[in-house]
Amino acid sequence: MALRTEFAAALNQAAAERGVEPGDVLEIIKDAIKSAYKKDYGGETEEIDVELDPDSGLAKIFKDTVDVTPPGFGRIAAQTAKQVLLQRIREVEKSAIFSEYEKKIGTMVNGMIQRVEGSNIVVDLGKTESIMPATEKIATENYRLNMRLKFYIVGIREGHRGQEIVVSRAHKGLVEGLFKLEVPEIGSGIVEIKGIAREAGSRSKVAVSSRQAGVDPVGSCVGQKGVRVQAVIAELGNEKIDVIAYSDDPPRFVAAALSPASVDKVRADENTKTAYVEVPDDQLSLAIGKDGQNVRLAAKLTGWRVDIKGAEKLQEETAPPLEAATKSEKAKEVKKPVSKAKKEIKTKPKKASKKQKTGKKRENNKKKNEK
Repeated sequence: MALRTEFAAALNQAAAERGVEPGDVLEIIKDAIKSAYKKDYGGETEEIDVELDPDSGLAKIFKDTVDVTPPGFGRIAAQTAKQVLLQRIREVEKSAIFSEYEKKIGTMVNGMIQRVEGSNIVVDLGKTESIMPATEKIATENYRLNMRLKFYIVGIREGHRGQEIVVSRAHKGLVEGLFKLEVPEIGSGIVEIKGIAREAGSRSKVAVSSRQAGVDPVGSCVGQKGVRVQAVIAELGNEKIDVIAYSDDPPRFVAAALSPASVDKVRADENTKTAYVEVPDDQLSLAIGKDGQNVRLAAKLTGWRVDIKGAEKLQEETAPPLEAATKSEKAKEVKKPVSKAKKEIKTKPKKASKKQKTGKKRENNKKKNEK
Protein backbone atom coordinates (compact mmCIF):
# COMPACT_ATOMS: atom_id res chain seq x y z
CA MET A 1 0.00 0.00 0.00
CA ALA A 2 1.43 3.40 -0.98
CA LEU A 3 1.51 5.82 1.97
CA ARG A 4 1.24 9.42 0.79
CA THR A 5 0.78 11.58 3.92
CA GLU A 6 3.50 13.37 5.91
CA PHE A 7 3.31 10.66 8.56
CA ALA A 8 3.62 7.96 5.93
CA ALA A 9 6.60 9.72 4.35
CA ALA A 10 8.38 9.87 7.71
CA LEU A 11 7.51 6.23 8.31
CA ASN A 12 8.98 5.19 4.97
CA GLN A 13 12.08 7.33 5.51
CA ALA A 14 12.74 5.80 8.94
CA ALA A 15 12.36 2.32 7.46
CA ALA A 16 14.65 3.07 4.50
CA GLU A 17 17.38 4.65 6.67
CA ARG A 18 17.51 1.60 8.90
CA GLY A 19 17.00 -1.05 6.26
CA VAL A 20 13.73 -2.38 7.72
CA GLU A 21 10.20 -2.79 6.34
CA PRO A 22 7.64 0.05 6.91
CA GLY A 23 5.25 -2.50 8.40
CA ASP A 24 7.86 -3.40 11.04
CA VAL A 25 8.30 0.28 11.95
CA LEU A 26 4.51 0.66 12.23
CA GLU A 27 4.36 -2.24 14.70
CA ILE A 28 7.18 -0.67 16.70
CA ILE A 29 5.24 2.62 16.96
CA LYS A 30 2.11 0.76 18.10
CA ASP A 31 4.12 -1.04 20.80
CA ALA A 32 5.62 2.29 21.86
CA ILE A 33 2.17 3.88 22.21
CA LYS A 34 0.94 0.86 24.18
CA SER A 35 3.89 1.12 26.58
CA ALA A 36 3.32 4.85 27.07
CA TYR A 37 -0.37 4.33 27.90
CA LYS A 38 0.35 1.55 30.43
CA LYS A 39 2.93 3.72 32.15
CA ASP A 40 0.68 6.76 32.65
CA TYR A 41 -2.90 5.38 32.64
CA GLY A 42 -2.99 1.64 33.18
CA GLY A 43 -0.90 -1.23 34.49
CA GLU A 44 1.73 -3.45 32.93
CA THR A 45 -0.66 -6.40 32.96
CA GLU A 46 -3.58 -4.51 31.44
CA GLU A 47 -4.70 -5.87 28.09
CA ILE A 48 -5.19 -3.11 25.53
CA ASP A 49 -5.14 -2.78 21.77
CA VAL A 50 -3.76 0.08 19.69
CA GLU A 51 -5.11 1.10 16.33
CA LEU A 52 -2.80 3.30 14.28
CA ASP A 53 -3.84 4.94 11.04
CA PRO A 54 -0.88 4.44 8.66
CA ASP A 55 -1.89 7.49 6.62
CA SER A 56 -2.57 10.08 9.33
CA GLY A 57 -0.65 8.57 12.24
CA LEU A 58 -3.73 8.95 14.48
CA ALA A 59 -3.70 6.43 17.36
CA LYS A 60 -6.60 5.07 19.41
CA ILE A 61 -6.53 2.91 22.53
CA PHE A 62 -9.11 0.13 22.94
CA LYS A 63 -9.90 -1.99 25.99
CA ASP A 64 -12.39 -4.79 25.43
CA THR A 65 -13.40 -3.10 22.15
CA VAL A 66 -14.14 0.16 24.03
CA ASP A 67 -12.25 3.32 23.01
CA VAL A 68 -10.41 4.44 26.14
CA THR A 69 -8.10 6.96 24.49
CA PRO A 70 -7.45 9.72 27.08
CA PRO A 71 -7.89 13.33 25.97
CA GLY A 72 -4.56 14.77 24.89
CA PHE A 73 -2.94 11.35 25.15
CA GLY A 74 -0.71 11.99 22.15
CA ARG A 75 1.00 15.01 23.77
CA ILE A 76 1.42 13.38 27.18
CA ALA A 77 2.80 10.10 25.88
CA ALA A 78 4.86 11.52 23.01
CA GLN A 79 8.18 11.55 24.86
CA THR A 80 7.77 8.03 26.24
CA ALA A 81 6.64 6.75 22.88
CA LYS A 82 9.65 8.37 21.21
CA GLN A 83 12.12 6.69 23.58
CA VAL A 84 10.54 3.26 23.16
CA LEU A 85 10.31 3.82 19.42
CA LEU A 86 14.03 4.60 19.10
CA GLN A 87 14.98 1.63 21.25
CA ARG A 88 12.80 -0.79 19.30
CA ILE A 89 13.99 0.58 15.97
CA ARG A 90 17.60 -0.02 17.06
CA GLU A 91 16.68 -3.59 17.98
CA VAL A 92 15.01 -4.21 14.63
CA GLU A 93 17.92 -2.56 12.82
CA LYS A 94 20.43 -4.71 14.68
CA SER A 95 18.39 -7.83 13.99
CA ALA A 96 18.30 -6.99 10.27
CA ILE A 97 22.08 -6.44 10.22
CA PHE A 98 22.76 -9.71 12.02
CA SER A 99 20.48 -11.53 9.60
CA GLU A 100 22.51 -10.04 6.74
CA TYR A 101 25.85 -11.07 8.24
CA GLU A 102 24.54 -14.49 9.19
CA LYS A 103 24.29 -15.14 5.44
CA LYS A 104 27.92 -14.00 5.08
CA ILE A 105 29.36 -16.56 7.51
CA GLY A 106 32.22 -18.32 5.74
CA THR A 107 33.03 -15.35 3.50
CA MET A 108 35.65 -12.61 3.44
CA VAL A 109 34.86 -8.96 4.26
CA ASN A 110 36.70 -5.65 4.59
CA GLY A 111 37.12 -4.14 8.03
CA MET A 112 38.96 -1.50 10.03
CA ILE A 113 40.58 -1.88 13.45
CA GLN A 114 38.48 0.34 15.72
CA ARG A 115 39.68 -0.32 19.26
CA VAL A 116 41.10 -2.90 21.66
CA GLU A 117 38.99 -4.45 24.44
CA GLY A 118 41.16 -6.67 26.62
CA SER A 119 42.47 -9.49 24.46
CA ASN A 120 39.82 -8.81 21.79
CA ILE A 121 40.02 -6.41 18.88
CA VAL A 122 36.89 -4.55 17.80
CA VAL A 123 36.61 -4.37 14.01
CA ASP A 124 34.33 -1.92 12.20
CA LEU A 125 32.58 -3.66 9.29
CA GLY A 126 30.72 -0.54 8.14
CA LYS A 127 27.16 -1.30 9.22
CA THR A 128 28.15 -2.81 12.55
CA GLU A 129 31.04 -3.87 14.77
CA SER A 130 32.59 -7.29 15.10
CA ILE A 131 34.99 -9.01 17.49
CA MET A 132 38.31 -10.65 16.67
CA PRO A 133 39.28 -12.83 19.69
CA ALA A 134 42.92 -13.54 20.55
CA THR A 135 42.59 -17.06 19.10
CA GLU A 136 41.72 -15.60 15.68
CA LYS A 137 44.68 -13.22 15.44
CA ILE A 138 47.86 -13.82 13.45
CA ALA A 139 50.57 -13.88 16.12
CA THR A 140 53.13 -12.13 13.92
CA GLU A 141 50.84 -9.21 12.98
CA ASN A 142 50.83 -5.87 14.79
CA TYR A 143 47.35 -4.35 14.74
CA ARG A 144 47.02 -0.55 14.74
CA LEU A 145 43.97 1.69 15.08
CA ASN A 146 42.31 2.56 11.75
CA MET A 147 44.25 -0.24 10.04
CA ARG A 148 42.24 -1.61 7.09
CA LEU A 149 42.42 -5.37 6.52
CA LYS A 150 40.44 -8.27 5.15
CA PHE A 151 38.74 -10.63 7.60
CA TYR A 152 36.97 -13.98 7.51
CA ILE A 153 33.55 -14.19 9.19
CA VAL A 154 33.65 -17.19 11.52
CA GLY A 155 30.15 -16.92 12.97
CA ILE A 156 27.83 -15.18 15.44
CA ARG A 157 28.00 -15.84 19.17
CA GLU A 158 26.41 -14.61 22.40
CA GLY A 159 28.65 -12.08 24.12
CA HIS A 160 28.42 -9.85 27.21
CA ARG A 161 26.31 -7.33 25.29
CA GLY A 162 24.21 -9.78 23.32
CA GLN A 163 25.00 -11.22 19.94
CA GLU A 164 28.33 -10.38 18.32
CA ILE A 165 29.91 -11.18 14.96
CA VAL A 166 33.22 -13.05 15.20
CA VAL A 167 35.89 -12.41 12.56
CA SER A 168 39.30 -13.96 11.99
CA ARG A 169 42.68 -13.33 10.40
CA ALA A 170 44.03 -16.79 11.29
CA HIS A 171 41.32 -18.98 9.70
CA LYS A 172 42.27 -20.93 6.57
CA GLY A 173 39.08 -19.59 4.99
CA LEU A 174 40.81 -16.21 4.67
CA VAL A 175 43.44 -17.80 2.41
CA GLU A 176 40.69 -19.29 0.27
CA GLY A 177 38.88 -15.95 0.07
CA LEU A 178 42.03 -14.15 -1.03
CA PHE A 179 42.71 -16.68 -3.79
CA LYS A 180 39.11 -16.32 -5.01
CA LEU A 181 39.67 -12.57 -5.15
CA GLU A 182 43.01 -12.75 -6.97
CA VAL A 183 42.45 -15.74 -9.30
CA PRO A 184 39.55 -15.36 -11.79
CA GLU A 185 39.75 -19.07 -12.65
CA ILE A 186 38.81 -19.93 -9.05
CA GLY A 187 35.97 -17.41 -9.04
CA SER A 188 34.56 -18.88 -12.26
CA GLY A 189 34.92 -22.47 -11.02
CA ILE A 190 37.50 -23.58 -13.62
CA VAL A 191 40.09 -24.10 -10.88
CA GLU A 192 39.01 -25.65 -7.57
CA ILE A 193 40.67 -25.40 -4.17
CA LYS A 194 40.67 -28.98 -2.86
CA GLY A 195 42.19 -28.29 0.54
CA ILE A 196 44.17 -25.86 2.69
CA ALA A 197 46.50 -26.53 5.60
CA ARG A 198 47.60 -23.44 7.49
CA GLU A 199 49.79 -22.32 10.36
CA ALA A 200 48.79 -18.66 10.38
CA GLY A 201 51.55 -16.12 9.96
CA SER A 202 54.10 -18.76 9.02
CA ARG A 203 53.09 -21.07 6.15
CA SER A 204 50.10 -22.40 4.22
CA LYS A 205 49.76 -25.21 1.69
CA VAL A 206 46.98 -24.97 -0.90
CA ALA A 207 45.98 -27.95 -3.07
CA VAL A 208 44.29 -27.06 -6.36
CA SER A 209 42.88 -28.94 -9.35
CA SER A 210 41.49 -27.99 -12.76
CA ARG A 211 38.01 -28.80 -14.06
CA GLN A 212 38.95 -27.86 -17.59
CA ALA A 213 41.47 -29.63 -19.82
CA GLY A 214 44.50 -27.55 -20.71
CA VAL A 215 44.27 -25.28 -17.66
CA ASP A 216 47.24 -25.48 -15.28
CA PRO A 217 45.75 -25.02 -11.79
CA VAL A 218 49.06 -24.23 -10.10
CA GLY A 219 50.11 -21.77 -12.80
CA SER A 220 46.71 -20.06 -12.63
CA CYS A 221 47.07 -19.50 -8.89
CA VAL A 222 50.70 -18.39 -9.01
CA GLY A 223 50.14 -16.04 -11.95
CA GLN A 224 52.61 -14.52 -14.38
CA LYS A 225 55.86 -13.82 -12.52
CA GLY A 226 54.07 -14.87 -9.33
CA VAL A 227 51.94 -11.72 -9.23
CA ARG A 228 48.75 -13.45 -8.02
CA VAL A 229 50.22 -15.48 -5.19
CA GLN A 230 52.36 -12.50 -4.14
CA ALA A 231 49.19 -10.44 -3.66
CA VAL A 232 47.87 -13.11 -1.28
CA ILE A 233 51.21 -13.28 0.54
CA ALA A 234 51.27 -9.49 0.98
CA GLU A 235 47.75 -9.43 2.47
CA LEU A 236 48.78 -12.13 4.97
CA GLY A 237 51.88 -10.29 6.16
CA ASN A 238 54.39 -12.27 4.03
CA GLU A 239 53.12 -15.67 5.12
CA LYS A 240 54.71 -18.35 2.90
CA ILE A 241 52.30 -20.05 0.47
CA ASP A 242 52.91 -23.40 -1.28
CA VAL A 243 50.49 -24.03 -4.16
CA ILE A 244 50.49 -27.70 -5.16
CA ALA A 245 48.63 -29.88 -7.64
CA TYR A 246 45.98 -32.12 -6.09
CA SER A 247 45.94 -35.82 -7.03
CA ASP A 248 43.59 -38.72 -6.29
CA ASP A 249 46.68 -40.93 -6.11
CA PRO A 250 47.88 -40.79 -2.47
CA PRO A 251 51.64 -41.34 -3.14
CA ARG A 252 51.66 -38.61 -5.80
CA PHE A 253 49.64 -36.22 -3.61
CA VAL A 254 51.88 -36.78 -0.58
CA ALA A 255 55.01 -36.24 -2.70
CA ALA A 256 53.59 -32.96 -4.03
CA ALA A 257 52.50 -31.85 -0.55
CA LEU A 258 56.10 -32.10 0.70
CA SER A 259 57.10 -29.32 -1.71
CA PRO A 260 59.59 -27.60 -1.92
CA ALA A 261 61.50 -30.82 -1.09
CA SER A 262 62.23 -33.45 -3.77
CA VAL A 263 60.95 -36.98 -3.11
CA ASP A 264 62.40 -40.28 -4.41
CA LYS A 265 59.70 -42.78 -3.43
CA VAL A 266 56.38 -42.96 -1.58
CA ARG A 267 54.79 -46.18 -0.37
CA ALA A 268 51.21 -45.85 0.88
CA ASP A 269 49.77 -48.22 3.49
CA GLU A 270 45.99 -48.00 3.14
CA ASN A 271 45.36 -49.97 6.34
CA THR A 272 47.23 -47.57 8.62
CA LYS A 273 46.78 -44.51 6.38
CA THR A 274 50.56 -44.05 6.52
CA ALA A 275 52.79 -42.81 3.70
CA TYR A 276 56.40 -44.03 3.92
CA VAL A 277 58.53 -41.47 2.10
CA GLU A 278 62.13 -41.78 0.90
CA VAL A 279 64.00 -38.57 0.09
CA PRO A 280 67.61 -37.83 -0.90
CA ASP A 281 69.77 -37.22 2.16
CA ASP A 282 70.35 -33.59 1.18
CA GLN A 283 66.55 -33.06 1.03
CA LEU A 284 65.68 -34.61 4.40
CA SER A 285 65.81 -31.43 6.50
CA LEU A 286 63.87 -29.51 3.83
CA ALA A 287 61.19 -32.21 3.67
CA ILE A 288 60.74 -32.20 7.44
CA GLY A 289 60.93 -28.41 7.71
CA LYS A 290 61.76 -26.16 10.64
CA ASP A 291 60.38 -27.74 13.83
CA GLY A 292 58.68 -30.34 11.61
CA GLN A 293 56.37 -27.76 10.02
CA ASN A 294 56.62 -28.92 6.39
CA VAL A 295 55.80 -32.57 7.11
CA ARG A 296 53.12 -31.52 9.62
CA LEU A 297 51.32 -29.35 7.06
CA ALA A 298 51.68 -32.06 4.39
CA ALA A 299 50.03 -34.58 6.73
CA LYS A 300 47.21 -32.14 7.54
CA LEU A 301 46.62 -31.35 3.87
CA THR A 302 46.61 -34.95 2.62
CA GLY A 303 45.01 -36.61 5.63
CA TRP A 304 47.86 -39.15 5.72
CA ARG A 305 50.43 -39.84 8.42
CA VAL A 306 53.81 -39.13 6.79
CA ASP A 307 56.94 -41.08 7.78
CA ILE A 308 60.06 -39.60 6.13
CA LYS A 309 63.53 -41.15 5.95
CA GLY A 310 66.67 -40.27 4.04
CA ALA A 311 68.06 -42.75 1.48
CA GLU A 312 71.17 -43.54 3.58
CA LYS A 313 69.15 -44.14 6.74
CA LEU A 314 66.80 -46.40 4.81
CA GLN A 315 69.73 -48.48 3.50
CA GLU A 316 71.08 -48.90 7.03
CA GLU A 317 67.71 -50.18 8.21
CA THR A 318 67.36 -52.69 5.37
CA ALA A 319 70.96 -54.06 5.78
CA PRO A 320 71.51 -57.00 8.25
CA PRO A 321 72.65 -55.93 11.72
CA LEU A 322 76.45 -55.79 12.22
CA GLU A 323 76.44 -58.21 15.20
CA ALA A 324 74.48 -60.82 13.27
CA ALA A 325 76.88 -60.52 10.34
CA THR A 326 79.91 -61.04 12.64
CA LYS A 327 78.43 -64.20 14.17
CA SER A 328 77.70 -65.52 10.70
CA GLU A 329 81.31 -65.00 9.64
CA LYS A 330 82.59 -66.80 12.78
CA ALA A 331 80.32 -69.76 12.05
CA LYS A 332 81.79 -69.98 8.57
CA GLU A 333 85.33 -70.02 9.99
CA VAL A 334 84.55 -72.92 12.35
CA LYS A 335 83.08 -75.01 9.59
CA LYS A 336 86.01 -74.31 7.26
CA PRO A 337 88.23 -77.54 6.88
CA VAL A 338 91.76 -77.35 8.22
CA SER A 339 94.50 -78.15 5.62
CA LYS A 340 96.92 -81.12 6.01
CA ALA A 341 99.88 -78.79 5.91
CA LYS A 342 98.66 -77.09 9.06
CA LYS A 343 98.16 -80.48 10.77
CA GLU A 344 101.74 -81.53 9.97
CA ILE A 345 103.14 -78.33 11.32
CA LYS A 346 101.29 -78.86 14.57
CA THR A 347 102.66 -82.49 15.03
CA LYS A 348 106.39 -81.78 14.22
CA PRO A 349 108.65 -81.23 17.25
CA LYS A 350 110.07 -77.80 17.65
CA LYS A 351 113.69 -77.35 16.44
CA ALA A 352 116.22 -76.18 19.03
CA SER A 353 117.51 -72.71 18.52
CA LYS A 354 121.24 -71.96 17.89
CA LYS A 355 121.58 -70.54 21.38
CA GLN A 356 120.13 -73.66 22.96
CA LYS A 357 122.55 -75.90 20.94
CA THR A 358 125.61 -73.87 22.08
CA GLY A 359 124.57 -74.06 25.73
CA LYS A 360 124.06 -77.83 25.58
CA LYS A 361 127.55 -78.36 23.98
CA ARG A 362 129.27 -76.39 26.77
CA GLU A 363 127.46 -78.43 29.40
CA ASN A 364 128.71 -81.73 27.84
CA ASN A 365 132.34 -80.47 27.72
CA LYS A 366 132.18 -79.48 31.37
CA LYS A 367 131.05 -82.96 32.40
CA LYS A 368 134.02 -84.56 30.49
CA ASN A 369 136.57 -82.34 32.24
CA GLU A 370 135.17 -83.23 35.65
CA LYS A 371 135.73 -86.93 34.90
